[in-house]
Amino acid sequence: MGEVDPAFIQDPDHRPKLSITEVEGIPLIDLTPIISPDSISDPKAVEAVVREIGSACRDWGFFQVISHGVVLDKLRKIETAARKFFALPLEEKRKIRRDEKSVLGYYDSERTKNVRDWKEVFDFTVEEPTLVPASPDPEDKEETEWYNQWPEHPPELREVSEEYAREVEKLALKLMGLIALSLGLPENRFSSYFKDQTTSVRLNHYPACPSPQLALGVGRHKDGGALTVLAQDDVGGLEVRRKTDGAWIRVQPTPNAYIINVGDSIQVWTNEKYQSVEHRVMVNSEKERFSIPYFLNPSHYTIIKPLEELINEQNLAKYRPYSWGKFMTNRKLSNFKKLNAENIQIHHFRVSE
Repeated sequence: MGEVDPAFIQDPDHRPKLSITEVEGIPLIDLTPIISPDSISDPKAVEAVVREIGSACRDWGFFQVISHGVVLDKLRKIETAARKFFALPLEEKRKIRRDEKSVLGYYDSERTKNVRDWKEVFDFTVEEPTLVPASPDPEDKEETEWYNQWPEHPPELREVSEEYAREVEKLALKLMGLIALSLGLPENRFSSYFKDQTTSVRLNHYPACPSPQLALGVGRHKDGGALTVLAQDDVGGLEVRRKTDGAWIRVQPTPNAYIINVGDSIQVWTNEKYQSVEHRVMVNSEKERFSIPYFLNPSHYTIIKPLEELINEQNLAKYRPYSWGKFMTNRKLSNFKKLNAENIQIHHFRVSE
């Protein structure tokens, strides 16, 4: 990737500012009381964490967690394998290039908001196979299965990826339980939605970019699923739109922390008590950057709608129910085509007041 091809250039309104707004930043939450074996004996410490998570979801939609219980050796192994994979020649990586038929694997021409992202990715799902709708058409009841495509090299990528995903799944589901508690709901309130999860993991590589003021690693967007658990290296580049004033805030890498963000599904389930927040990735003219997001997604047949416990006469449902699987397959299609229309968003299901 030498000079910047026009396909990567952001509209002037959305171009990154190279001066960084550094502020207090997103909340950092220590999960020791939840993860440590003594947590049963100290309900007050657990309650404090639940409160912190509740305020972070309400005020930011993003937070970082430390002492999260993920075995860091498993993170190091997948990071090393990802670097080896992305260092391969392009023709080798393209042997497992994804397309409309096999939507998992390697890809280097993804678009966000119809502008190309300055990155290459490798996607795999956690359930093998993953059950999804055959098409976005609401009338089409047919299902299909997604299978992962693993590269020949590095040979260890599959095993370290599967092990890593199992490890992060425990953290993601634990966090969903804490989010439920923060809403005054039973800890297992969301559990049934993830029985046949469509969760996926992405390995991201953002090469150094000659014109970081024109392009973005990922353009501004929100995550459609439930929760994202992100591991990033020490280069940094993730920016979050602050809810209070719309300013873009850089998330400083904290060693061994995970960055968590609320997805659109939680926004709808909580009837906007917790909202997903726009974020984007800046690129760097000197350094490449690697990151690994884990996207916790419900089963495809989950109907996403505001939870009955959170709506009443004073707080009516703000969204019409929609099928997660149809929403997701509709989104996937936009990855392969430059569309004239915006791809599907939850605001398309919002009830007008």
